[in-house]
Amino acid sequence: MLKLLLQLGIILVTCRAVGWFGQRFLGQTQVVMEMLAGVLLGPSLLGILAPQVQKDLFPKEFATPVIYHGAKLGHPSMSIIYCLSQIGLVFYMFLVGLEFDVDLLRKSAKSALAVSLAGIAAPFILGALLGLMLAGNTTFFAAKVAPLNGALYLGAALCITAFPMLARILFEQGIAQTSMGTLALASGASNDVVAWIMLAVVIAVNKGDVNYAAYAIGGGTLFALFLFTIAKRALALLGRATEKAGKLTPTIFLTMMVCVIFSAYITDAIGVYAVFGAFMAGAAMPKGQFAVLVRKQLELPVTVFFLPLFFVYSGLNTRIDMVDTPYLWGITGLVCAAAIVGKGLACALAAKASGQPWRESWAIGSLMNSRGLMELILVNIAKKAGVITDQLFTILVIMAVVTTLMASPLYRWIYGNVRASAEPVNLEAVAIPI
Repeated sequence: MLKLLLQLGIILVTCRAVGWFGQRFLGQTQVVMEMLAGVLLGPSLLGILAPQVQKDLFPKEFATPVIYHGAKLGHPSMSIIYCLSQIGLVFYMFLVGLEFDVDLLRKSAKSALAVSLAGIAAPFILGALLGLMLAGNTTFFAAKVAPLNGALYLGAALCITAFPMLARILFEQGIAQTSMGTLALASGASNDVVAWIMLAVVIAVNKGDVNYAAYAIGGGTLFALFLFTIAKRALALLGRATEKAGKLTPTIFLTMMVCVIFSAYITDAIGVYAVFGAFMAGAAMPKGQFAVLVRKQLELPVTVFFLPLFFVYSGLNTRIDMVDTPYLWGITGLVCAAAIVGKGLACALAAKASGQPWRESWAIGSLMNSRGLMELILVNIAKKAGVITDQLFTILVIMAVVTTLMASPLYRWIYGNVRASAEPVNLEAVAIPI
């Protein structure tokens, strides 16, 4: 317990301090710097500067190994941090789902479809080609992973967009309700839905059982249909009850929490992971006053306490020293180049082809290129499922950090602080999770 409390205190203080520095001097958002803080506390920096301190602070096992049924037990504090981080992810993805507005897709359907397809097709093709190039190399993929599955995974990994961060930048700039802002939000949201579906397919296929894959994909589809039809009508009662009471009562809040938890449990049980269920539960929840009050209750504990635990846990598994040869750094460069060209350039050109001015088009491309937290979730799921190795995990974390650090400065350089000249669309103002 003493070890866990010390770990929690150091994690929270470090993430907040690094976040403050990034916001003050680098023009970055808190969540971007927390990604970096997670890597700094891991073996990639603290483990080099003070290896014994890092080992004592975040031990992987007991000082005196404890053997249970012939296997070494990991240190319990790390297991607890992992569990807490996963709970935080569930509720963070619920908040992201709560922000998902289908009206965005309807209002900018044609342009959003073009940008989203470009942002999926180009990076997916480049990623899949890289995956095929690396197929059969156990430096990057587990031995059991078929070449096609490796190609599908790397393609999906390059497709992802940091939708919450994209939305946060647009909201802070006051352009979330303009035509350009609406197009970016709609494109990012639909892009991520497709990327998550791809990941679900990859994980299911990786099990090597056709029946399991059919069960996971079919079960996930049926559960989504249930959530957005029958359950959505029932959940609307929570919205009406909130408006009637004028507040979020304990019963309403508890009902919402139970729905999120069981949605996450069901999707995890059928093999498509808890974050999918949490996201869908959020998207199915009523909007309006209910959504505003739920965000008010959940955002601070989720983003200030739980998410830093996930970033640090990811950072503890990231060892930049594993990318230790010119060949591995060359692969890292290829992955980053494919991600930037495939996503940023393709989305910018698609936005221009959809009628956006060049400045707005390049701004959309720079925002869509960011991977952020969503990429870290994706690579952690793949690592846990045994799809990728520690080396590829590290390479993809580097790519996520690089593309995310680029987003805000590049956007401001292209677009500045000038608000879009396009006609604003009639959307409700949104409050975006950090």
